[in-house]
Amino acid sequence: MVSSRSTAPLLLALVVASCGGERPGAEPAQEQRSPIFYPKRLTEQAPDDFRARFETSAGDFVIEVHRAWSPEGADRFFNLIANGFYDDVRVYRVIPGFMAQFGLNGDPVVNYQWRNAIIIDDPVVQSNTRGRVSFAKGGPNSRTTEVFINYRDNAGLDGNGFSPFGEVVQGMDVVDRFHGGYGDGPPRGQGPYQAQVQAQGNEYLDAEFPELTRILRASVEQSGA
Repeated sequence: MVSSRSTAPLLLALVVASCGGERPGAEPAQEQRSPIFYPKRLTEQAPDDFRARFETSAGDFVIEVHRAWSPEGADRFFNLIANGFYDDVRVYRVIPGFMAQFGLNGDPVVNYQWRNAIIIDDPVVQSNTRGRVSFAKGGPNSRTTEVFINYRDNAGLDGNGFSPFGEVVQGMDVVDRFHGGYGDGPPRGQGPYQAQVQAQGNEYLDAEFPELTRILRASVEQSGA
């Protein structure tokens, strides 16, 4: 019969080994995760002007960002792109004649990490005209990761604090081709339910809304003019 005293050191050793603590030269597991899991670390200031290329299932488009238009928004957008947040995501809310929205990650764990990573509002110094890009928000100082591209001149959004930080300078015809057949989400329509996208990510969208346009990869392309 083996006593509890003799098994305790063995159990402790197994626990330590399972956490990676006994592997020479190994980094802690959390340090091997993508930086996108750590919003507080992604605070690099964006260049004054830069371009971001989005490769999608409908083709490529390019957004030119101007930090002077919306400094907090430009910084957040730059950090998200540079760290792969928008890779393999879906354009889940497309309302033809109004706007196209994306910016929830395909991994629900990532969405959970960013749910409270808000940035304060920037003054609105540019209008939400066709092709301009702004962060979505649900009230004052509530911007996180979701952005939208205006399909038309939506000057009515300016007074509600939606501050454009950039504009599509190439591929607006691609943006116009985003799949919009599912319509808006609940309660206004039967399209993707944003809360469920946050909770289940691509698993939910690919199963229930397989025709959505996919953003395959986003990258910082170059400095703007």
